[in-house]
Amino acid sequence: MTVTLSVVIPAFNEERFIGRLLEQIAAVDLAPLGVAKEIIVVDDCSSDRTAEIVSGFPSARLHRMAANGGKGRAVRAGLGLATGDYVIIQDADLEYDPGDYVPMMQAILDRRADVVYGSRYISGGRHPGQSWMAYLGGRSLSVVCRLCTGTYLTDTVTALKLFPRPLLLTLDLQTSGFELDHEITAKVLARGLRIVEIPVRYYPRSREEGKKIGARDWLIGTRTFIRFGRGR
Repeated sequence: MTVTLSVVIPAFNEERFIGRLLEQIAAVDLAPLGVAKEIIVVDDCSSDRTAEIVSGFPSARLHRMAANGGKGRAVRAGLGLATGDYVIIQDADLEYDPGDYVPMMQAILDRRADVVYGSRYISGGRHPGQSWMAYLGGRSLSVVCRLCTGTYLTDTVTALKLFPRPLLLTLDLQTSGFELDHEITAKVLARGLRIVEIPVRYYPRSREEGKKIGARDWLIGTRTFIRFGRGR
């Protein structure tokens, strides 16, 4: 029986990358796993040609937010539109390779995990081109996650996460920014569910190339783990 994977892509001013990303997603062959794809792009009120470019891809469903509300709010809007059995959250840039959907889907279909995270760090340390601030910020949030949830994950801030859609619909998600990732992680772990990490490829981009996350997001992420850790 064929199952469907909904790919939810929050996008804000990503005209440089969104077209190539959608081409890469289209090229991923999940048919051998019995999986079909549904692609949903949520344009978070971009001021560039992001929405126009997405409109040129018949395979992608475009939803335009009325106002810019942050990545978390865009993801939540995409989850509300998704109809698949599973959902993967994919950033709109080209830092993560959609080809890694295959091993991630295999892991969840084999019931090796309740939830699958694509980890940048299982196979090694800092990636070439990734700033030390971004690397240390991400790794330190793994420690925060351990302290607040009792579980250590090598890459809590990965932008490639795979879930059963019914699970996400029961989490009562509340946050609106990058911290949605940490809210989801804390709530999943509070239910005693298994998060398995799969190594994925990573191609970091700089702030000059449009990298949006910064030091303030680390503080918000820490606060979010404290707020939702252990089912608070």
